[in-house]
Amino acid sequence: MTNLTSPKEKPTLTVISAAIAPQRTPLDFGWWASRFSVIGVWILMIVVFAFITPERFLTPGVPRVILSGQLEIIFLAAGLLCTIIVGEFVDMSVAANYGLAGTITAVLSVNLHTNVWISALIAIAASTLVGLVNGLLVVKAGVNTIVVTLGMSTVLAGLCIWVSNAQPISGIPRDFTAIVNTDVLGLPISFFLGLILMLGFAYVLQFTPLGRNMRFVGENREVSRLAGVRVNRIRLGSFVAAGVIAGLGGVLSAAKIGGFDAATAQTYLLPMFATVFLGTAILIPGKFNPLGSFIAAYFLATGTLGLQLALIGTNSNIWVPNVFYGAVLIIAVTVSTVLGRKAR
Repeated sequence: MTNLTSPKEKPTLTVISAAIAPQRTPLDFGWWASRFSVIGVWILMIVVFAFITPERFLTPGVPRVILSGQLEIIFLAAGLLCTIIVGEFVDMSVAANYGLAGTITAVLSVNLHTNVWISALIAIAASTLVGLVNGLLVVKAGVNTIVVTLGMSTVLAGLCIWVSNAQPISGIPRDFTAIVNTDVLGLPISFFLGLILMLGFAYVLQFTPLGRNMRFVGENREVSRLAGVRVNRIRLGSFVAAGVIAGLGGVLSAAKIGGFDAATAQTYLLPMFATVFLGTAILIPGKFNPLGSFIAAYFLATGTLGLQLALIGTNSNIWVPNVFYGAVLIIAVTVSTVLGRKAR
């Protein structure tokens, strides 16, 4: 059959994309609002708290508490992002796996007098193994992700309480705790550890073939498979990576406080999800992204601490985190759904 269209008359993909894509201008309010509105609310929130309780909020200790207290949340969010980006919705075992690493580090180094660095390596290896088991059950055996990870979370929580005898453990050597509790440029090193993790994660997603394949698999597994992407390998690797990051987070958390309490691991579950979903409304609308989650962690920390200081004397340290994180999670999921639908 003769092609009646000359090559010069064929529209290229670039021309088609340019014609279809909406033209953005520096004054496009919708473009800016969808990416930076949460940051604007964050700034406004700081101003409000500073006005309401200046004697409490405007003190040198508040920024330090906010900047140094999010190490656990950021590592947990990064672990959850590993699986959620490839379409595994959702890994419920990340917090418990983090707790496993922290408990093993404390039990081996304090109770069993094992070298603390060896204890940390064993803890990370154990968390990695948990991630591998999760991946094999989900990817190879085809079991539902939520069922596998929820069951694993319950098993790990029980094991941690058993191993630690349901008691907080303290006494990790100070030379090990210094890796998290040292200041750099006047800021806690834990802040920079979280920043490095999320910047590295963002680089992998944006500029490497592995990151692009992860995003492709998350968008459409069948199309990715037809395009030659090893989908199952990517999915399995994401669970293993989640285990590694959760293990690192648990070890660093144990180093930060000089010990570990196994009962605290599950308290991070709601903040972790709130952080990841709120991150979809920052920088890249409707998409799970590391830098958005990084900013979201400090947004949530500012809101929680500000409300606790403003409502001091009302047991705010008990009920405010649950109310604030729960409300933000509902709002964030709603915003993520709307933005994702518009993006598609």
